[in-house]
Amino acid sequence: MESFKIEGGHPLKGSIAPQGAKNEALQVLCLVLLTDEKVTIHNLPDILDVNKLIELLGNLGVKIQKIAKGSYTFQADDINMDYLSSEAFTKQSQSLRGSILILGPLLARFGYGSIPKPGGDKIGRRRLDTHFDGFVKLGATFSYSHEHHHYSITAPQGLKGNYILLDEASVTGTANILMAACLAEGTTTLYNAACEPYLQQVCRMLVSMGAQIEGIGSNLLIIRGVKKLGGCTHHILPDMIEIGSWIGMAAMTQSELTIKNVGWEHLGQIPTIFERLGISLEHRGDDIYIPAHTDGYQIQSFIDGSILTVSDAPWPGFTPDLLSIILVTAIQARGEVLIHQKMFESRLFFVDKLIDMGAKIILCDPHRAVVIGNDFKSKLRATTMTSPDIRAGIALLIAALSAKGTSTIHNIEQIDRGYECIEARLEAIGAKITRV
Repeated sequence: MESFKIEGGHPLKGSIAPQGAKNEALQVLCLVLLTDEKVTIHNLPDILDVNKLIELLGNLGVKIQKIAKGSYTFQADDINMDYLSSEAFTKQSQSLRGSILILGPLLARFGYGSIPKPGGDKIGRRRLDTHFDGFVKLGATFSYSHEHHHYSITAPQGLKGNYILLDEASVTGTANILMAACLAEGTTTLYNAACEPYLQQVCRMLVSMGAQIEGIGSNLLIIRGVKKLGGCTHHILPDMIEIGSWIGMAAMTQSELTIKNVGWEHLGQIPTIFERLGISLEHRGDDIYIPAHTDGYQIQSFIDGSILTVSDAPWPGFTPDLLSIILVTAIQARGEVLIHQKMFESRLFFVDKLIDMGAKIILCDPHRAVVIGNDFKSKLRATTMTSPDIRAGIALLIAALSAKGTSTIHNIEQIDRGYECIEARLEAIGAKITRV
């Protein structure tokens, strides 16, 4: 098991470019299964989860060629469906939550999909009912083995369009049902659909392949099924979660930093929420410039003077993946903030590690924490800790970079799942970080 050793207290300086978006990459990679024609995808991040999914697609029979850094061609013209019943597939898909996204394309094109309970972050309940309820409404038959924790979905007669009201605005659930509906007979109306930028990208990619989709960017999608989809070329957006991570890192280390080519139009409320923490952001072309906050930063209150609350919500609400970053950034602010993580009940449990470092945090319950800022009057103390998931891992890394002394973070595979070559990129802007 690898670890990071981080010597904190060094200001960073320079510029850093975000990788391609992890969450989009996992979705658009599965789209290649919908056609037997060649698909080219650019700006794929070189991270553990994406590389695992590419390997899984290759084992399924997809022809894969790397044409440049972050650029690949895929052709799914000879899929081996028998691989789904192999032990190798079971082991591979259990280590990757994104593997659930192969079901929609396989069901639509081959009439069958099967997968064991997928892995991913241990951040609380992450049910899959939305995916399978949608498939069933498209005419598929669902079965689940409680003994083997194995899901199967079949539609030997093909799928038929239907009206589907999702029980939650699940991003992966929407993507999975959307992919299946594109090859279904007739029209599918998908209401309460997720509308995150990544999901919009999935829709645009499908349209470029020949799909007929109306309502892109809204929570009401109308999909008119087609008989066949073709190849296309697609470019993945910058990762907005990584962009938010760099903003928090710059503020906590009181560093002057420029984040390059961020895709401002796709960031939603992210800049606004950081500004509410008192962090100055300058819009320079398509870059974000963050000055060194040598005098600290002041958390705003609401108009009536009540404590600021930052909570997650479906897009265009604030993404839950950045609440860990907001929480750690608030540690050195002036003022107080209530963090309300509505979606996952285990995501705030990493705060005990921050409290050990000297943060003033009250964990109210599994979903809420109050942060009382130190205002840089006392530095965090270096410590040894273990990363429980991707986003908590990067939050702990930010804390370590701002702390006094040398910290150790174990289980950094969690960070590698979502952040590309992170130590090299941070070293380039002045961080003292070593992989051991």
